[in-house]
Amino acid sequence: MTVAHEPPQSPASRPVVLVTGVGRTVGIGAGIACRLAEDGWDVAFTYWTPYDRRMAWGAEPGAAEAVARALADRGAASAAVEADLAEPVAPAAVFDEVERRLGGVTALVLGHCESVDSGLLDTTVESFDRHFAVNARASWLLIREFGRRFAGPVGSGRIVALTSDHTAGNLPYGASKGALDRITLAAAQELAHLGVTANAVNPGPVDTGWMTEEIRAEVLGRTPLGRLGTPEDTANLVAFLCSPQGQWVNGQLLLSNGGFAG
Repeated sequence: MTVAHEPPQSPASRPVVLVTGVGRTVGIGAGIACRLAEDGWDVAFTYWTPYDRRMAWGAEPGAAEAVARALADRGAASAAVEADLAEPVAPAAVFDEVERRLGGVTALVLGHCESVDSGLLDTTVESFDRHFAVNARASWLLIREFGRRFAGPVGSGRIVALTSDHTAGNLPYGASKGALDRITLAAAQELAHLGVTANAVNPGPVDTGWMTEEIRAEVLGRTPLGRLGTPEDTANLVAFLCSPQGQWVNGQLLLSNGGFAG
């Protein structure tokens, strides 16, 4: 039996979701964006090429255009916005651009991050501050803009933040993601008067091209289901949380990691 996905409905058009951190076609953000397009959403997404360029995987030329084509193939209008979320003015500017091109935002999915491996003894102040600026402060500002601007029907609004429990050897990333958790769970309470739900999702280790063979073997050995996570695994849970059926899930930190033992 095939079960059709039931997208949230707005009176005049498809609802709009803003997905941050969609810099590569193989990434979790792209997987979420495409799944939500299939479920009836129009999709705005952000990316920041200089971040990918300085990471080991490098920038993917034409990624934003490729994601936009994939969304169009799924019936969605889209808006790609390049934004340095380390800048305090960026979140409001992103919402301005999305509203101009697609209309008001009904769901916000936070998939962006700064992630540079370093520990207690070798993390620089500059790196620590940048992690918190991108992973915590920008997320707070994006959630704040969403809460200030949300005008959809009560019960239709959604916030989903992608988090991580990585700490040792990845101190600024893990610490800033811990702050993101608290910000998101606060939104579940403070935006309750709007009927907006807010949840954090920890997808565990998902191989989007960053894993070495050693890391893959270690992850497989610590995952009872015996396989690596995929962007589609995360997208399935995010799609449920954004659906009408997911309305009663609120203020939760959810693991979607195949039972990975961290």
